[in-house]
Amino acid sequence: MSFWISFINIIIIDIVLSGDNAIVIGMASRRLSGIQRKRAVFWGTIGAVVLRIILTALATWLLLIPHLKAIGGLLLTWIAFKLLISEGEEASDIKAGQNLLTAIKTIIIADFIMSLDNVLAVGGAAHGDFLLVIFGLAFSIPLLMFGSNFIASLMDRLPFLIYCGAAILAHTGGAMIINEKVIQQMISDDYYYMNWLFPFFVTMVLIIIGGWYRKKVLKYG
Repeated sequence: MSFWISFINIIIIDIVLSGDNAIVIGMASRRLSGIQRKRAVFWGTIGAVVLRIILTALATWLLLIPHLKAIGGLLLTWIAFKLLISEGEEASDIKAGQNLLTAIKTIIIADFIMSLDNVLAVGGAAHGDFLLVIFGLAFSIPLLMFGSNFIASLMDRLPFLIYCGAAILAHTGGAMIINEKVIQQMISDDYYYMNWLFPFFVTMVLIIIGGWYRKKVLKYG
């Protein structure tokens, strides 16, 4: 019974936590042509899953790295900003091959950052059962591939979703920063609201600055 409870928990965790990863893959590959997009999603996902396997093996060691979540949150917020403003760049200025490699690199880096929580959550739900850990990693592959392709196609038809995707990534980054152990130790019970206010603040700042940059700097050079 405990095996099947862990099994169900891992499925739920993968579905919930793979959403952010699918968004970043979809955003990074949205400007590529059909074939290039499929290649970016495929190789980006493969690279991301390989990193998850490595992270799973090093999960205990990673927990000892000071300020890891805060650094990851800052990097993820920067990636969200770059993905938001890149829509305004002329695709003709960059060769298709460079676009593909850039998309794959962005996917792998962002997924590496966001997979920290995913790996730790799946590892915790598996309770040391290696078979369940492997299942959790394998189950995330189709979720990322099909989910990100769907999101990229949706963003082509509904461009405003680019802002939504950037907002979700920025909020995730802000949450990683505020949930850093050192920062949590500095927040007293009187300031508990910072746990939701800070990610919201980071999201608003990114959307405002990113929106201004897209409309002014990229539009008028």
